[in-house]
Amino acid sequence: QVRMVESGGGLVQAGGSLRLSCAASRSIFSSNAMGWYRQAPGKLRELVARIGVGGDNRIYRDSVKGRFTISRDNAKNTVYLQMSSLKPEDTAVYYCNRFPSSNDYWGQGTQVTVSS
Repeated sequence: QVRMVESGGGLVQAGGSLRLSCAASRSIFSSNAMGWYRQAPGKLRELVARIGVGGDNRIYRDSVKGRFTISRDNAKNTVYLQMSSLKPEDTAVYYCNRFPSSNDYWGQGTQVTVSS
């Protein structure tokens, strides 16, 4: 069954913005912290940001601090990632999952490509 559906990726120029969305199964979303992860070509998947069940406890990796904002809408079982001042090094496939992640919950991801 479908558990995570990511959307909102695309091609953007450096300095631009994108907003990613992830619709999750209620059974997963309602009781878990959620995270956005990314995987660039030839690199390991890494955590980008996480948010607690109540929308608190937001943590970001250093390279995106001040540029990305994670949020969640518990009524819609959806987690968002607002990305601004994008850089070519942000190019990757972006995934959402609970935090900590579970191998059972990876979706297809959404491609973000930032051109210089």
